Amino acid sequence: MSLPHTFNEEIPLAIIGGTGLYKLDSLEPVAKLTISTPWGHPSSPITVSRTHTGMPVAFLARHGQAHDLLPSDVPNRANIAALKSLGVKVIIAFSAVGSLQEHIHPRDFVLPNQVIDRTKGIRASTFFEQGFVAHAGFGDPFDNKIASILAKHCADVLISEDGTDTKAHCLHAKGITEGDDDDITLICMEGPAFSTRAESKMYRSFGGSVINMSCLPEAKLAREAEISYQMVCMSTDYDAWREDAEPVTVETVVGNLRANSQNAHRFAERMIEVLEPLILSGEVGNDLTGSMQYAVSTGPHGRDPKVLDKLHFLFPHYWNE
Repeated sequence: MSLPHTFNEEIPLAIIGGTGLYKLDSLEPVAKLTISTPWGHPSSPITVSRTHTGMPVAFLARHGQAHDLLPSDVPNRANIAALKSLGVKVIIAFSAVGSLQEHIHPRDFVLPNQVIDRTKGIRASTFFEQGFVAHAGFGDPFDNKIASILAKHCADVLISEDGTDTKAHCLHAKGITEGDDDDITLICMEGPAFSTRAESKMYRSFGGSVINMSCLPEAKLAREAEISYQMVCMSTDYDAWREDAEPVTVETVVGNLRANSQNAHRFAERMIEVLEPLILSGEVGNDLTGSMQYAVSTGPHGRDPKVLDKLHFLFPHYWNE
């Protein structure tokens, strides 16, 4: 089916699909958009669907429709800028992760509230640059309000692979599930190789709960774009820290993702249903509005007009003095 290549309404909610989640089965697509930004093209065309009550939802495949992008090669700035240009206020980003804690089992879902950056500085992590300096607050990298809502309303959708056990897999969120009283910290590493055993043990000593290769700079760029961001992590393995088990392999990851595909789609469907009225009412998605307007350190006379022109793609009404 050929879809329109234009869409003239603002799209308040976007889902970024990671490994194992490449489309939304529960929604009917109404448009497929190819967007050019000052930072290039996104990882994939953006598919627009409508909920049964009419709200448009955008879907972007982080690693490309054919999963042909390494984590370090994902055009994160273009992805976030494209979603911002569509009017997106909330991003829910799905990602496969390794577990660094015994009680977070493979095929469990996790809502992190903190992140430690272990990437190596080779990923462009800001929209700002020489000639236009700004600093975004990042003390709480995820949207804790959204995490609480998802933890409350979405845990009961996780079922066993044969559909008989509604408590087969847990949803972990800070203060919600047993063993999760402390921060649930996501370690974001460079990749594409998985951790050594020594690294995996070190990340556990940091207090890490789960590990992936995709959260950063995606979350930082969403913060700069004033978009509320929450990652939904799908545990696939125990990384490499367990001496009594083989280190993680692609076969393990893909096998658990395939087994968990039903839960990923069930979670996304419930999540959209719960968030829609809260986004439309303004209760969710507006907490960061205006946060970057006065975060600029460079005075008006020192600002590079070429950089400013790019930033106006994100914020057409800011910094026009």
